[in-house]
Amino acid sequence: MPEPHLDRRLFLKGTAATGAALALGATSVPTAFAAPGGFPGYTYVRTLLTPSRLAYNPTGEIIFPTVRGVYDRLPASGRLGRYYLYYAPHDAPGGICLAYGDSLEGPFTEYPDNPIVSNTWSPHYSVSHVSSPHVMWHEGSKEMWLYFHGENTTTRLARSGDGIHFSYDKVVLNTSMLPSGTTETSYARVFPHELPARGAHYVMVFMLNNTTNHRDIGWGWSADGRTWTFSQEPLVRHSDVGAVNVGGPHLLHRNDSTYVVYNKDKESGGDLMITEVGNDFSLRRHLGVFYDSRGTAPENGRAASPSFGTDHGVPYMVYEAGERLAGSIAVARG
Repeated sequence: MPEPHLDRRLFLKGTAATGAALALGATSVPTAFAAPGGFPGYTYVRTLLTPSRLAYNPTGEIIFPTVRGVYDRLPASGRLGRYYLYYAPHDAPGGICLAYGDSLEGPFTEYPDNPIVSNTWSPHYSVSHVSSPHVMWHEGSKEMWLYFHGENTTTRLARSGDGIHFSYDKVVLNTSMLPSGTTETSYARVFPHELPARGAHYVMVFMLNNTTNHRDIGWGWSADGRTWTFSQEPLVRHSDVGAVNVGGPHLLHRNDSTYVVYNKDKESGGDLMITEVGNDFSLRRHLGVFYDSRGTAPENGRAASPSFGTDHGVPYMVYEAGERLAGSIAVARG
């Protein structure tokens, strides 16, 4: 299944319940508008994953969905479903979790042995929490590469041949790699992307914070997905789009250009925004609202941490819906 950038597009999905499959919510909503940049407009379809329905539910909240199609990557004999959905609670102890299913619109089944990565992994780390899983298929190694944070200062990498059992690799990002005064470097997503002038084949986008306590979008590049160089200037500043905080970034590629989609904090509107950065990341064209969060449940004025993909030619977006640390995972169709 192709990744969402260049010659590979990103597939997503989500939902889980206590060892059983479920599909929640309803399917109608307003007619979709055309999003900036030539992207389809997305409309809410249903809630996919709710904390109260999960067996592993230490904190009553979940965030940051990432879904990958594995039907063309992992052997059928060991595969749990066509799609793997990764998600996590944020608050301590957090824990990287997995659900699996055969359709982007559900139902999904909770993996019975969650969390698949916990906040203690001897001898590598012992932290208050781990969260924000982003999984990338690494074509060269034929592995699923998991990027996750814990604490909020540090992003780590683990690798897996089956998408379930991971081996620890290394720290790939922490606050010491950014300017003095940086306090958070987390919520990272990594994508295959060619930057010939920088000798890079991968790009990372992430949320960064400093002593001003206004969150921006940072970025970096890498030849191998393991060793990184980071821009010392934000890719998107909160002030660029009239927000107190921005976060949850995701790269998209369309019409021979590259874009970053990210969320505003609820107090600043709670919408998903889009900025064209160009294939070489030299542009900063702020194109406005990508997805207008609804005031009704489950969004209640906030949509965040989007992930994008296509199932049988239909585009989908899986995202956080609702108040931060009090919401669910939802799906919208383009």
